[in-house]
Amino acid sequence: MEQNNVQRLPAEQLFQKEIDALIAAEKDPVPTGWRMSPRSVRTYICGGTAGKTKITPKYIGQERLVEIAIATLVTDRALLLIGEPGTAKSWLSEHLCAAINGDSTKVVQGTAGTTEEQIRYSWNYAMLIAQGPSPAAMLKTPVMTAMETGTIARVEEISRCASEVQDALISVLSEKRISVPELGMEVPARKGFSVIATANTRDKGVNEMSAALKRRFNIVVLPTPADLEAEMEIVRTRVEQQAGNLDLNAAIPDQEVVEKVCTIFRELRNGETLDRSQKVKSASGVLSTAEAISLLCNSMALAGSFGSGAVTDYDLAAGLQGAVVKEEEKDVLAWKEYLENVMKKRGSRWLGLYEACRELNR
Repeated sequence: MEQNNVQRLPAEQLFQKEIDALIAAEKDPVPTGWRMSPRSVRTYICGGTAGKTKITPKYIGQERLVEIAIATLVTDRALLLIGEPGTAKSWLSEHLCAAINGDSTKVVQGTAGTTEEQIRYSWNYAMLIAQGPSPAAMLKTPVMTAMETGTIARVEEISRCASEVQDALISVLSEKRISVPELGMEVPARKGFSVIATANTRDKGVNEMSAALKRRFNIVVLPTPADLEAEMEIVRTRVEQQAGNLDLNAAIPDQEVVEKVCTIFRELRNGETLDRSQKVKSASGVLSTAEAISLLCNSMALAGSFGSGAVTDYDLAAGLQGAVVKEEEKDVLAWKEYLENVMKKRGSRWLGLYEACRELNR
């Protein structure tokens, strides 16, 4: 399939020129199984240059956290990225794999329905019944494939997995091998194998990770953006990247539009205005940076499909309504109070957005 027809390319294809430039300009030692050195991986994630090629930053935040994550993967320890929704855990996980192995697609998506077989291996049952156990009948998981090739597997939302699935991962991370008793064999991990897992702090109570499992990981906590400017930079960068892959037929929102969305999200998330002069009721939703990015892309789709191609207050209001009001009774009240007690009093610059939101909220 042509790349132009793919809805979402993996990071290693989307940023292939940057990865190739970093590999070509490599001057530092490259660990076994890696395509580039830890310093080059940091440049790929945080931005910089490789020869004459500009490397765009993939993660905007504390560079030291990125260094800790990379250094963990040089050792035989697995990496666990923890944070609020929208703190770029999966995004960072994908780009680490893209830079280190050139393959970010060995993924196990953690859900309530994830089974132990999705960590270890399963069988083609038609072949199993017809021929009995054989290597050809065995279906290898992303984790097993990563072990065989000395690369990195990703386990998303590990806290959503049941305890028996988490226990299977303990064995893999401890022994660095998978036993296949049906074939009387073991699959050992080659040098370079590791696991990057992500966990959502809002999902702590779904399936609490055991102390035994946590001990197998080095844990890096990814914080929410420190200030308004940092969040705006993240949102603007990601909106530009996503818009390039979608046929939105709209202009990228200007700085003022991004500032308004990030301001509203931060204030409803923190329960107070940015200047800390006024308390506001928090919304029930997370209102994460990822949701701000999605809201702006949806507003661009509205503007491109039914408007002039430039995001207006009317387009923005529709997205805000859906993002804020998750639980009807509680969130409608909090949103109305925010409109009347905060947004309405901010003067002419906010008047158009206030009126558009108020009209939709009747």
